Amino acid sequence: MTQVVITGANRGIGLALTQLYLDADCDVAACCRHPEEANALHALMDKHEGLELFELDVSSSDAIASLGEALKGRPIHRLINNAGYYGPKGVSLGNSPEDEWQAMFSINCIGPLKLVESLTEGLCQGQGIIANLSSKMGSMADNSSGGAYLYRSVKAAQNAVTKSLAIDLAPYGVKAVALHPGWVKTAMGGPNALIDTQTSAAGLYRVIEGLTSAQSGGFFDYQGNIIPW
Repeated sequence: MTQVVITGANRGIGLALTQLYLDADCDVAACCRHPEEANALHALMDKHEGLELFELDVSSSDAIASLGEALKGRPIHRLINNAGYYGPKGVSLGNSPEDEWQAMFSINCIGPLKLVESLTEGLCQGQGIIANLSSKMGSMADNSSGGAYLYRSVKAAQNAVTKSLAIDLAPYGVKAVALHPGWVKTAMGGPNALIDTQTSAAGLYRVIEGLTSAQSGGFFDYQGNIIPW
């Protein structure tokens, strides 16, 4: 049975991906900060025996370690680092709050790496795929408007982590990929975004499930198009 771990699974893209993997008869470890309040996930548990809920704050080393212990001994075939934090909008030169920047690094970059470290044994057992949800705003080649210093830098750092994971874990059959989900109508993307969560999740699912060893370490959008670094 395919074991999937998804962070930020209680809403938006994470919830849509959870539904897709459950529909594909996978076992899903759905992680979020407040599982007792995750009504949509509880509704899915009534329909799917393969769904487990875990409390996880990706900015907490203790929480990450606890999840690692809970999943110890299981082969992990997919780890989808979906939980993220955009931070304050309108950040411009001369207006870059350090506390927010540090929080964003903790959630978007450090947390996903520490989670991989905690689950490395299971990922190697399962010859798994690590899918880090990034953003094309982390692409330096795509940056034509400037600004957004905090989010751009954090996502660029996350992309660098993904590339190194792909190289370091390749001998164990583990692949890693950075994925841009599109501009999605979520709490982060806002109501003016171009696509809904189902469209994004369906595309991400196809990219993840079709990922080849040659593509590992790459940066793709939800339609499978290459994004330049």
